[in-house]
Amino acid sequence: MAVTLADVAARAGVSSATVSRVLNGNYPVAGSTRERVQRAVAELDYVVNGQARALAAATSDLVGVLVNDVADPFFGLIASALQAEVGVGAAEPGGKLTVVCNTGGSPEAELTYLTLLERQRAAGVVLTGGAVDSPAHSTAVLARLARLAASGTRIVLCGRPALTLPGESAPLTTLAFDNHGGARRLTEHLLSLGHRRIGYVTGPPERSTTGHRLAGHRAALAGHGMGPGTDAGADADQLIVHGGYDRNAGFDATLELLRRDVGVTAIVAANDTVALGVCAALRDRGLSVPGDVSVAGFDDLPFSADASPALTTVRIPLQEAGARAGRLVMGRTAPPPGGVATIATELMVRGSTAPPATRRS
Repeated sequence: MAVTLADVAARAGVSSATVSRVLNGNYPVAGSTRERVQRAVAELDYVVNGQARALAAATSDLVGVLVNDVADPFFGLIASALQAEVGVGAAEPGGKLTVVCNTGGSPEAELTYLTLLERQRAAGVVLTGGAVDSPAHSTAVLARLARLAASGTRIVLCGRPALTLPGESAPLTTLAFDNHGGARRLTEHLLSLGHRRIGYVTGPPERSTTGHRLAGHRAALAGHGMGPGTDAGADADQLIVHGGYDRNAGFDATLELLRRDVGVTAIVAANDTVALGVCAALRDRGLSVPGDVSVAGFDDLPFSADASPALTTVRIPLQEAGARAGRLVMGRTAPPPGGVATIATELMVRGSTAPPATRRS
């Protein structure tokens, strides 16, 4: 008579569910418990039911899209374009249900959503936006992605740094944004206009996007003799204020910049939404844009061209990137060579930047 899962559970002194978890490797189990189950499997010569395991590994008609903030146009544009490729109304047959998971920027919520999508046997998972720059969190994310990939889930990273699963030589399919290059060109634009007192309202320090854009800004300064180890470089670091990615963060950070240095002639914002807050704070202090202070953003969100004055920014083709991510997660297009494609950015010069003028006291 064939040995059953219940027999293994009885021999190990655990529940059938615990045996299943150990065999599938998709839930955390205490080391001592795992050893008892594995010993019972060996002693009873238990053979896993291949058909049952294949059924358990089958994926559903669900694609999960993880975003930091569904109300942020940055993520809304990506998710909307992606859903158009994935959903039942897509041009290609075989549409799937797109579920947008709003993490609120919480690392814990990101891990929870990945676990829930694993339980739902999602056909695909797309992670968008900056990653949390934490070794412990990266390890936890990789563990969940490895389990998803092992069960047949397609994984795409869109706007995030590339990741390589344990035991793999090539990274996961990744559409990386050129945040560093775009930020460097933006600051070089301001430097070319003659600005030297450039404030920088950057995002949360733990986010990869923040780090890449800030590094691009500093690289531009270094190219003009304002790098680390110089008096000008030390002075430039005093003009960097960290905040969130929302309008209020831009407003508050600008007030702090003006408190530190009333001679600031230009301010670079973490993104276009933050730039709106920067402009509002300057107006609140009786300063004009760009007459007194030039302002620049990042992302080129739809409202940027209609702001007054129109916002100088760096364009990321968010809709194109979202659509491409959708095709990739559906398997309708081949992954890029080496697994990673860098999405180019473009400097959009508009009315919010101009050469510095002598400011009134």
